[in-house]
Amino acid sequence: MIVIFNPAAGQRRPGRLWAVLDLLIEHGIKVELAETRHPGHATELARQAAASGTDMIVAAGGDGTIAEIAQGMIGSPTRLGILPLGSANVLAHELTLPVRAKAIASTLAFRRTRPLWPGLVQAGQRQRLFVQMLGVGFDAQVVHHLPLPLKRFTGRIAYAAQSIREISRYRSTRFPVIIDGQPHEAATVIVAKGRYYGGPFLLAPDAASDSPGFSIAMFQQDSTRDILKYGLQLLFGQLPACTGLKFLRGREIIFPGSTILPAQADGDPAGHTPLHIGDAPCPLRVVVP
Repeated sequence: MIVIFNPAAGQRRPGRLWAVLDLLIEHGIKVELAETRHPGHATELARQAAASGTDMIVAAGGDGTIAEIAQGMIGSPTRLGILPLGSANVLAHELTLPVRAKAIASTLAFRRTRPLWPGLVQAGQRQRLFVQMLGVGFDAQVVHHLPLPLKRFTGRIAYAAQSIREISRYRSTRFPVIIDGQPHEAATVIVAKGRYYGGPFLLAPDAASDSPGFSIAMFQQDSTRDILKYGLQLLFGQLPACTGLKFLRGREIIFPGSTILPAQADGDPAGHTPLHIGDAPCPLRVVVP
């Protein structure tokens, strides 16, 4: 088992990391720790580990770290374990993963798996996987302008604080999106693999992270008033029924780029439109309780 640790993830939780490692070692499991040094390093480490026949790669970080590691091991039989240390840990909520060290260690030791089918986004010549969601519009602008030190040390609070800052300067615009060949328009779009957004907050009840396809949430308006309304309804679990929000299922999503807009994937900047989104070529085996 190799544990790939992102020291910049979330609010930094080395105590949880070492508690889990100690428990695994106590139970006779051989553990190798590798620390990421720069963006994309987790992908390199995961690719090397999968190619060498490693049985399990554990992502110790947030959703962005998990996606980077998934990028390096897609198509291999290697299991993906998760030790949630990120700002929001949305995928951990999606998979109902434990947060206490003893339960995390037990889950990793037991090695029971289920499929996790990531999304694949192409921007120009670059491709990347995402494991939970991709957004274009207001939430992507928040992510692009979020100061990294603030994200590291205040975690989920950083996203809320940056959202408040962005409301006053965000210029709403409706843009085209093509879903399975059919044209649509929206003010903000979130392409969801999973049900949750920003942590344990329900966004897309019909999303299925273990199979191909996406649940696409299309916000028809994102004025200041609309954004505040969506935020409150998200917190109280009422967003899926909100007026002004439309859901579709789809397998291929294209943002043409007639208007250049920022994109975010799993809470990290993901370039700008134009974008082409589809399913990864195959699922991963992710370790669950």
